[in-house]
Amino acid sequence: MKSFKLAAAAALVVLAAACGKNTKIEGNLHEAPEKQVIVKLLDVNRFQVLDSVKTNAKGDFCYQLNLEKGKPEFIYLFYGDRQIASLLLQKGDKVKVETDTLGIYSVSGSEESAKLQQVEKDYSAFIRKMQQILEKSSNPDPEVSRCYVQYYRDRLKYVVSNVHSLTVVPVLFQQVNPGLPVFSQNTDGILMRGVADSLKVDYPESRYVKALEKEAARRISLMEIQNQVNNAPEVGFVDINLPSMDGKPVSLSESIGKVTMLYFWSSTAEQKMFNLSSLVPLYEEFHPKGFEIYAVSLDDDKATWASAVRNQKLPWVNVCDTRGALSPYITSYGIGSLPMVWFIVNGSIDTEAKASNASEIRSYLKRKL
Repeated sequence: MKSFKLAAAAALVVLAAACGKNTKIEGNLHEAPEKQVIVKLLDVNRFQVLDSVKTNAKGDFCYQLNLEKGKPEFIYLFYGDRQIASLLLQKGDKVKVETDTLGIYSVSGSEESAKLQQVEKDYSAFIRKMQQILEKSSNPDPEVSRCYVQYYRDRLKYVVSNVHSLTVVPVLFQQVNPGLPVFSQNTDGILMRGVADSLKVDYPESRYVKALEKEAARRISLMEIQNQVNNAPEVGFVDINLPSMDGKPVSLSESIGKVTMLYFWSSTAEQKMFNLSSLVPLYEEFHPKGFEIYAVSLDDDKATWASAVRNQKLPWVNVCDTRGALSPYITSYGIGSLPMVWFIVNGSIDTEAKASNASEIRSYLKRKL
C-alpha cells in the first residue's frame, strides 16, 4: 500500500508539472531516430539553451514550456550546430513542426511562426543573390545597389504592413553583412521608434520591443548629431591615433595632404571590392596631386583586417580600431553605417561634401585638386 501511495504521489507531481506548461511543440525530425534536438531561446542578441529532447524511433519529439501572457518568445530548434526551425510562440500555442537535419521545415498552429519562416526565407534569398552578384560580376556596384534598394523597399513595406507583429523586429535588425544593417540610415531610427510604439500596445513587457526602443533611441541620437555636423560650417577635425599594420600608432593629423579622405570601413566582401574597383584607381590618379587616404577599419578582428590590407596591397594609410562598434570615433564622426567618407581640406572637415561612390569622389577631387 505504501509503495502504491508513493507511486501515485509521483504520478501527481509529473502531471502537475506537465499541466504547468502552457505552450507545446510537437515535431518530427525526418529520418533521425533517437537523436537530440536542442531548444534555444533568443535573448535579444544571443541564444540561451533551454533544454534538449530526444526523438523516438520514428523521429517524433515533444517539448513543452511556460510562456507569460503578452510576452511571446523567439524559440529555435537546433540539430547539432544547425538551426532546423524558427518559431515565434505565445502563451497557449500548440504547434507542429516537420523538419529535417538540413533545416527544411514546415510549421502549423502558429501564424506568427509561419510569418517568421517566410521572413527568414526572404532574407536568405536576398543574401544569396548579393553573393552571386559579387562572385559573377566584374562591376558589381550597380547590381548590388539595385538588389539592396529593392530588398530594402520590400522590407519597409513588410514592416509598415505588420506593425503589430513581433516578426518585424528581426527584419529591422537584419544585416547585409556584419557591420552593415539593411536599415542602415540613422533616419530609420524614426521608423523603429514608431514600430516600437505600436508593438508596445500589445507587448509592453517584451524584451524584443525594449531592445528595438533602445536601438531607435541610438539611431535618433546619431541622426541629431549628423544633422548638427551637416549644418555646421567647416570645422577642425577630431584627431585619430590608431595602430597601423606594423602595430605602431599613426595619427590622422600626421597624414594630412591637400585633400585627405577619412575613410571608415570594414573588411566585408562589398567594401573590399570597393577598395580595388574604385579607391585604388582614384588614389593612383590623384595621389601625385596631394590626395591622401586615412582608412580606419572598424573590424574587431585585427587579423581579418590585416589580411585584407595585405592581400589587396592598399597603398594608403591603414589603421584599425578593434573596438569595432564601441569605437568612440563612431560618435565623433557621426557614423551610422559603413563605409563612410569625410573630406579634410586645409585642416578642416568639409561638411558640404557628399560622396558615396567613386564618381562622386572623383568629381570632388577634380574640384579641389
